[in-house]
Amino acid sequence: MGEEHSLETSTPRIEALLRELAPQVLGLLVHRYGGFDTCEDAVQEALLAAAVQWPSEGMPDHPKGWLFTVASRRRTELWRNEAARRRREETAASLAPPDPQPIGAVDDTLTLFLLCCHPSLSVVSQVALTLRAVGGLTTAEIARALLVPESTVGQRISRAKQRIKHSGATFRMPDEADRPGRIAAVLHVLYLIFNEGYTASSGSVLHRVELTTEAIRLTRQLHNRLPDDGQVAGLLALMLLTDARRPARTRPDGGLVPLAEQDRRLWDGTAIAEGVRLITEALASAPIGPYQLQAAIAAVHGEAASSQDTDWEQILGLYELLRLIAPGPMVALNRIVAVAMVHGPQVGLEQLETAEAEPGLAGHHRVDAVRAHLLDLAGDRASARAAYELAARRTLSVPEQRYLQARAAQLPP
Repeated sequence: MGEEHSLETSTPRIEALLRELAPQVLGLLVHRYGGFDTCEDAVQEALLAAAVQWPSEGMPDHPKGWLFTVASRRRTELWRNEAARRRREETAASLAPPDPQPIGAVDDTLTLFLLCCHPSLSVVSQVALTLRAVGGLTTAEIARALLVPESTVGQRISRAKQRIKHSGATFRMPDEADRPGRIAAVLHVLYLIFNEGYTASSGSVLHRVELTTEAIRLTRQLHNRLPDDGQVAGLLALMLLTDARRPARTRPDGGLVPLAEQDRRLWDGTAIAEGVRLITEALASAPIGPYQLQAAIAAVHGEAASSQDTDWEQILGLYELLRLIAPGPMVALNRIVAVAMVHGPQVGLEQLETAEAEPGLAGHHRVDAVRAHLLDLAGDRASARAAYELAARRTLSVPEQRYLQARAAQLPP
């Protein structure tokens, strides 16, 4: 298959175009021929061919048509090989030759999103297949992004495609009744991709920019397909507002800089402005959902000129709503921080003691980190040091370990 290659051989302009065209070409191919798994393999072959040829030979006049033609030919080859193995080879005349130009008005990107997040797949498989089919990433690129062996990613993608095939799923929009749930699954996958890129759960770096960039790009695609969906707009706003802080979030040595200590002049003002606009419009025109509320919280942070100017009362009110709509461990923990900023660290510590009994928070390093921060604010330096040390031992992220150890070292034993 040649999947060990990557789009890195292309120029940034060509690479960006291939990322954009990948789901469009795949949608056209599946729409015409059916057979998602074979068509997806064929599109990957076409992308790799373009990544090698276009930089040296020049970009074709009709890049989408070029990719579609090459993918169609490769799909025919794959189909014939499979048919031969099964002793069901048909004559070449039975396959109509592909048109040199696809129908430009057809765009099945949304259908691809929904198919990749099919309910029969595990979340991990949904993430890998979305990055592959809709994002146009090769197996090697996904493996590097997710920090897992390439063979593992290949197996996950192969099993996911087989599961879709065996489930009898067809390449069409789900019924109206099923669509909201499927779109919610797509949003969840994109949210997971972004979060893993913004704060890597393990490893030596805090950010995996290739993941956050891809998550934002894919979410923007989804927003273009569903411009009136408030949750899609909310998720895009949340990503933009959060990623805007990334330039100030690490020191030159890679060390973590907490929000209160960041140089806000380094924040991306353009991304903040777009995020604020998106969430303002979404809150005014669509039912309130969890991504919108999270984006609204990020907007309050983003619009504060300094840490001292943060409207914590408004943030606490938003967390109270979020806790009602979408309760969860991290929502509970972040709300306690807001409680402490409004009502004092002692109140926050009391609520933290109750919250950590929940299974989702028990033993989590972020509970210890929050406790350390609140103890420090309350003046209990020795206990804060011990909590920072415990949090550092529990996290798998090297930048977080270094930050927590440094905070502990600043306090008396």
